[in-house]
Amino acid sequence: MPFFITAFSFPATLVFAGLLGALLTRLFLPGLMGMIVEAGFVRPNFRGEVIPLGVGLVFSLAAVACIVLLYPFLPGQLQFFALAFSLAQAAFTCLGLVDDVWGSRNASGLKGHLQCLLQGRLTTGALKALAGGGLSLFLAAAAGPMVWVPVNALTLALSVNAINLLDLRPGRAGKGFLLCSFLLFAAGWGQWPLVFLAVLTGSVVAYLAVDLKARAMMGDTGANALGAALGLTAVWVLPDGIKLAYLGLLIVLHVVAEKYSLTNLIARSPLLDRLDRWGSDRR
Repeated sequence: MPFFITAFSFPATLVFAGLLGALLTRLFLPGLMGMIVEAGFVRPNFRGEVIPLGVGLVFSLAAVACIVLLYPFLPGQLQFFALAFSLAQAAFTCLGLVDDVWGSRNASGLKGHLQCLLQGRLTTGALKALAGGGLSLFLAAAAGPMVWVPVNALTLALSVNAINLLDLRPGRAGKGFLLCSFLLFAAGWGQWPLVFLAVLTGSVVAYLAVDLKARAMMGDTGANALGAALGLTAVWVLPDGIKLAYLGLLIVLHVVAEKYSLTNLIARSPLLDRLDRWGSDRR
């Protein structure tokens, strides 16, 4: 087995991957933010300050760069996971970027985008749903037995959209991702595909400060990348029963989000509201 796996224990490998993801993110972030501002791809934050949008591109950049560096040292089985993870990062990030660049607020929610599609109007949200659904089916078919393809595809697709649902306040999507990541580490401990999630976890930790201080927006570009990492990891490492429970929670979240404002629900809970505001400048 290659040196990279035999030289480190499982926990040490996760730490190494996380640190590498964080380092690459810190290296890429200033230049990426400057490039986006220079291109004029900016939006006002809640204080009215103009800040760069789509900075979450740094997640997939760091993830793919890290995988390129580690790939020669991975055993054959992990190389397959590395390629699938890279494909998911690149494709879902591109779909998010399309929504950030060309998306409008004329339709919102999955129901709204589907209604537009039935009326013969293609929105970026509907495009994300169609293309993301197809990509989820492809990755699910490669992930395991065919009988589990519907469950795995739904798990991936709804994970991607779940982080998008959270990305309405500074830092919320990043905190949600970190919480879900730690739960996946606990539930799937000892399984080597977690090394790729560790890269994204380190990347988010390195990025989160600029989001919390409302100096950058990850946008759907970043939310898609984080959701894809969670969903694909859940498909790979969760036992069947826990995976079904996780999918059930995702379905409940989406049903609730279609009927109610998640922001209002969070604000009504003192604990959730405190966690939501932690580290940010919001009062």
